[in-house]
Amino acid sequence: MLYKSTRGNESVLSSQAIVGGLAPDGGLYVPESVPKLELSELLSMSYQELASHVLSLYLTDFSEQEIKCSVYKAYDEKFVEEIVPIKYLEGRSILELYHGKTLAFKDMALSILPYLMKKASRRLGIKEEIVILTATSGDTGKAALEGFADVEGTKIVVFYPSEGISDIQKHQMVSQKGKNTFVFGIKGNFDDAQSAVKSLFLDDELKKQLKSDGFVFSSANSINIGRLVPQIVYYVHGYLEHVRKGIIQLGDEMNVVVPTGNFGNILAARYAKEMGLPIKKFICASNENAVLSDFIKTGIYDLDRPFKVTNSPSMDILISSNLERYLSLIGEDVNDLMVKLKTDKKYEISETGKKAMSDFYGHFATERETLSKIKSVYENEGYLLDTHTAVAEVVYEYYKKETGDETLALIASTASPYKFTRDVLKSISDDLLLDDDFELIKILSEKTGLEIPKSIETLSEDEVRHPHVISKVSIKNTVETILR
Repeated sequence: MLYKSTRGNESVLSSQAIVGGLAPDGGLYVPESVPKLELSELLSMSYQELASHVLSLYLTDFSEQEIKCSVYKAYDEKFVEEIVPIKYLEGRSILELYHGKTLAFKDMALSILPYLMKKASRRLGIKEEIVILTATSGDTGKAALEGFADVEGTKIVVFYPSEGISDIQKHQMVSQKGKNTFVFGIKGNFDDAQSAVKSLFLDDELKKQLKSDGFVFSSANSINIGRLVPQIVYYVHGYLEHVRKGIIQLGDEMNVVVPTGNFGNILAARYAKEMGLPIKKFICASNENAVLSDFIKTGIYDLDRPFKVTNSPSMDILISSNLERYLSLIGEDVNDLMVKLKTDKKYEISETGKKAMSDFYGHFATERETLSKIKSVYENEGYLLDTHTAVAEVVYEYYKKETGDETLALIASTASPYKFTRDVLKSISDDLLLDDDFELIKILSEKTGLEIPKSIETLSEDEVRHPHVISKVSIKNTVETILR
């Protein structure tokens, strides 16, 4: 299996794509072909066995032992026993992807990426220290820090919007331990951080200087193909679990609903369909930064709009990097579209591309609708949603009203309610007199009976180790200073 850039044709091995992160031409690596699954042969597999199988189809320059070793080290006691539990509600199921150490779906891929990267760099004979550069809208940063902390031969530098994430998310990052970890808030939004980090990957003079100093760049963002492939696994797992329980028959279709910001999570589901998973509709749920849902409706990607800070902050994104991979998958001229995006802040895909996108549905949820949905689901079904999953629930309701489609839906639940305690509690209670989000964690537990995850139970006591906030124009200088 070889990988090419969305903006070019040069082929590389999966190990090269994982270590490189971003292609030299600025594109994202995609597989030259998509392997197929025999679903009937996977029914008896555990999650680890399924992950090993799927990864082996994509990472063909890794040995079977290397893949299994990475999988079993990643999905160990850090997760709950089921790894990805499923809650069955009326007419839809909730795929709980947040039972890793940092309480977000990013753990599903970032628990395994450090192992894959170490084995890839060893296989490629890389002697330089790998510097992981990561921009985060809240969840990727902590999951990446947790995965790479004290991993020999690496440094990890994370940039987050200082005013655009929850207090819980922020404290998770700024209290991170590890001699090789560096965390900075920026005066700007996620798009500012992501653009600055991408520019460093494309700065040939900087990369040449750093290589001579013994460093090479890589990424833990979803631009890295090593992030995307492990995410395919949980959609296959979710479908197979429904077959095992007799809820559907093998071959029956299922809809997938994903709260979406950078397009990576829903793209993983799209790759799963390409591999043979019978997904009928991809329901793309946006918050008020509705650039993706507007694109799905019109075929026009338009950045000329205000950036909004919402109560679903991990989706506060306008530049959705992974969309490039989807455009490549449906045969669009990515180079041409990216040039238009840079010069005009917008592009429109071809009529052929719009037809290819017919299995997608897009809509957005307002902040008020998000809070109202948390309240109604909790009161009527006894299930507590986080703000991002609530966005998905709202949009799914829009989809059903517009289409009448009652096909069973699998909703990707991307974070624990405890990561966004204030807004979740605001939805179900009037008791918000406290300013301290960590005290609100205890109140939320008392009101709902939902156990506080161990990883944040004593988070407030953790020392702040990374207090710095910098301007977005200082990102390059900050990285250079760290590596001197």
